[in-house]
Amino acid sequence: MNQKEHYVHEEEKNMRLDVLCAQICPNLSRQYLKELIVDGDIQVDFANKKPAYRLKADERIVIKIPDPVPCQVMPESIDLDIVYEDGDVIVVNKPSGMVVHPASGTQSGTLVNALMAHTKDLSGINGVNRPGIVHRIDKDTSGILVVAKNDLAHRHLARQLAEHSMVRQYVALVKGNIVENSGTVDMPVGRHPVDRVRMAVVENGKSAVTHFEVIERLGDFTYVAFRLETGRTHQIRVHMQAIGHPIAGDPVYGGDKHLPFKTDGQLLHARELGFIHPRTKAFMRFEASLPEIFQKVLNQLRGSLKR
Repeated sequence: MNQKEHYVHEEEKNMRLDVLCAQICPNLSRQYLKELIVDGDIQVDFANKKPAYRLKADERIVIKIPDPVPCQVMPESIDLDIVYEDGDVIVVNKPSGMVVHPASGTQSGTLVNALMAHTKDLSGINGVNRPGIVHRIDKDTSGILVVAKNDLAHRHLARQLAEHSMVRQYVALVKGNIVENSGTVDMPVGRHPVDRVRMAVVENGKSAVTHFEVIERLGDFTYVAFRLETGRTHQIRVHMQAIGHPIAGDPVYGGDKHLPFKTDGQLLHARELGFIHPRTKAFMRFEASLPEIFQKVLNQLRGSLKR
């Protein structure tokens, strides 16, 4: 186990504990440092604190970094739709129904299992269960995401996510007819006060901003493009439910009732991703085509309008 000590300088007082720890340990992700704080591996004056704790001058921070744990995730030969790959990043089009990384109840069949069979080069910043994973999309959401093959790439990509400079555009089919051609949903998102598995618009939630633009009106449904300004869990799904237009096929947020077509989950697709390459510094943009079932539903609705 490695250990670091740091005394809070005068100019560092009032900083959040997790923020200062990220400056002290730039090679570790802020999420991993938060986990160390919660687990008691990071203490302030020999006491456990919360990640959001505001520091005081001259307080002593002790950071204990556990030795690496051998990866328990098994490589699995699963076909991947790789859009782009080089020595630093992999851009992959994830199918609906695939979980991004192992977690409680899901230890196999994930994107990480497939990636580990594809390459031995994945960043270790997010721990042994999430090698290479910079950001996620939901199990039943299809589309494009970028994976880091080394820690340098991971840090650069994570910084772009934090600064909201990474371009992420989604498309979805929502229930109902949206009157406006475009608009913005600016509502805070947090854990549902009763059902802790779900997210909801809550007064004390984190800031969440979703921009939308209507692509096509299809009778009782609307085909919509979204651009995320923030990246909260289930953000688009929660925001669309909140304004009365849940995503078609979404079983959690009210979009799976009375549909004139079959679907395997919410019709939400991460269509475009743009980022500055961590090594070349060139801006790169990628697009993932719609899944077959999504395109089939659109064609079915278009056909119904022509009758």
